[in-house]
Amino acid sequence: MTWTAVADVLGAVCLLLGCALALVAALGLARFPDLLSRMHAATKPQSLGLLLLVAGLALVLREPTVLWTLALVVAFQLITAPISAHMLGRAGYRTGKVRADLLVVDELTADLDRAEREQAQRERAQRDPGAR
Repeated sequence: MTWTAVADVLGAVCLLLGCALALVAALGLARFPDLLSRMHAATKPQSLGLLLLVAGLALVLREPTVLWTLALVVAFQLITAPISAHMLGRAGYRTGKVRADLLVVDELTADLDRAEREQAQRERAQRDPGAR
């Protein structure tokens, strides 16, 4: 068996596994009850699925320009996906889209309460600078 045949078979396996993970993510989006569970189902398999799809494409195509483009796609995905998921989760929490009965630990409430107290103190200090 030649190197190209092995690369093609491994590429096909990676592509199938990546597609399977995308299917799992889609099923999680449809089945899970709340925002945070759906976000978890969408982001975790999606990142690994993209890595598998890109690896499959790299093994099948084997062209240097395509490999650099795929490397950039993976880099940007791994940089932006956690940040966007974090921001969506915080926005969903602040707008009341998160079910509190499903949370095991709720650390964000204390942070939000502290931020509101500090904001109120800053506003009071701005209105009456001599009160300090």
